[in-house]
Amino acid sequence: MATFGYSLTPSSRIDLCKFNQEKWNRLVELESDVLKCMACGSCTASCTAGKFTRTSLRSAILYIQNGQEKQALELVQSCLLCGKCFMVCPRAINTRNLLLSINKIYSVK
Repeated sequence: MATFGYSLTPSSRIDLCKFNQEKWNRLVELESDVLKCMACGSCTASCTAGKFTRTSLRSAILYIQNGQEKQALELVQSCLLCGKCFMVCPRAINTRNLLLSINKIYSVK
């Protein structure tokens, strides 16, 4: 069979059935602030680590809600816990505790 340099790309479809409601409920129980996040991006814009890594709390929350826990952990684990995001958050979300709780709940053991 002749090849023309093209191939099929893997599907980017998100399977929402993979969303772990039990872990999400534990996260909400520990850090109810996660429900206050409006994904404004202030945390990501102020992030020191974000200049060198893909750290993004708002993206991590969205990944978790879409059942993509592994990708969420990759974004969270490069956080330096400097606290800049907490200072600029318009909803006063305790981002440090939220990041630590995400890391604790969603880490594969």
